[in-house]
Amino acid sequence: MTQRVALATVMDQLSIDAVITGYAVAVDDGSWQDYRDLFTPDGRADYRSAGGVEGPAAEVAHWLAETLRIFPVRQHLIVNRRLDLQDLGGYPGDRADVRADYLNPMRLEAALDGGDTGASDTTAPNFASGGRYAFGMLRTDVGWRIRTVTVHEKWRSLSGSLAPS
Repeated sequence: MTQRVALATVMDQLSIDAVITGYAVAVDDGSWQDYRDLFTPDGRADYRSAGGVEGPAAEVAHWLAETLRIFPVRQHLIVNRRLDLQDLGGYPGDRADVRADYLNPMRLEAALDGGDTGASDTTAPNFASGGRYAFGMLRTDVGWRIRTVTVHEKWRSLSGSLAPS
């Protein structure tokens, strides 16, 4: 691998990492236009393993906007990112796969959990989930974009008055 190819590979890795971080920020901040902009025009998202929907990114963004309203506090932590860039005989290609674990603590609205949060801090999370994302990335004229994202939820936990008795 030449220095030029090595530099291009590092730049691709940084660009892809910025898209993944942008994904977490868009969901947590409810910035649904930013969420849609992270995807290719034919991009798709699959949240079925977490009880959600699968479909075109724009439709899923609408579903997320409605569904996540009951969670005024959200924080996605996307970690342990494993990036596989397409290899075209020693040169980086235009596709990449990313697998990354996530931890997603959220706060369910007090009105939905009977107002008893089980904690004195009303912003403390009372709903958390964790699992793995699988991202299919594509290099486009405007940079790297998400072609597919699939959520593989592995666990969820409820606390306070949401916890089972």
